[in-house]
Amino acid sequence: QVQLVESGGGLVQPGGYLRLSCAASGSIFSINDMGWYRQATGKERELVAISARSGNTNYADSVKGRFTISRDNTKKSVDLQMNSLTTEETAVYYCNTQIATTRSWRAAIDCWGRGARVTVPS
Repeated sequence: QVQLVESGGGLVQPGGYLRLSCAASGSIFSINDMGWYRQATGKERELVAISARSGNTNYADSVKGRFTISRDNTKKSVDLQMNSLTTEETAVYYCNTQIATTRSWRAAIDCWGRGARVTVPS
């Protein structure tokens, strides 16, 4: 069994910052790209940032220059540093990755955390 657990959500004033963390645990052989998504009430889930196995990173245009994603392969974790937060970024933030429990990726598990709520009040 494998799982992702997020932490670090909370309430922050506009212009403030938060750091989210996500750690994978269980019977893990390898971890694919690790990403952060968010879903605001009444809206679809959207990609925020992704850290590829290659080391490349990609960000949604709306967060470029303010958010930073970083992964630690030794700790099997990925963090999201969020600066200059706006009220529109109130959402539940989810960590996602694909985990291989054996050498073969054919049976890789697509894993989602339960989410970390970030609230930026108006």
